[in-house]
Amino acid sequence: MEKGYLALVLHAHLPYIRHPEHEKFLEEDWLYEAITETYIPLLRVFEKLAEDGVKYRITVSLTPTLAAMFSDP
Repeated sequence: MEKGYLALVLHAHLPYIRHPEHEKFLEEDWLYEAITETYIPLLRVFEKLAEDGVKYRITVSLTPTLAAMFSDP
């Protein structure tokens, strides 16, 4: 029997929510929520897999919109 493979691809996207003209814009919290509830936990899982010697591969696609928000000071 042939060995099978499973591929999970995380496609990361958020709408552009940066509005510097407003002092407090509620939707900007979405980015921080995604970082703390999705991306950081994923990084922790990957670190644990590496510590345990598990061979794995990961594919993450970041949209230009999300990449722009990550690089915004």
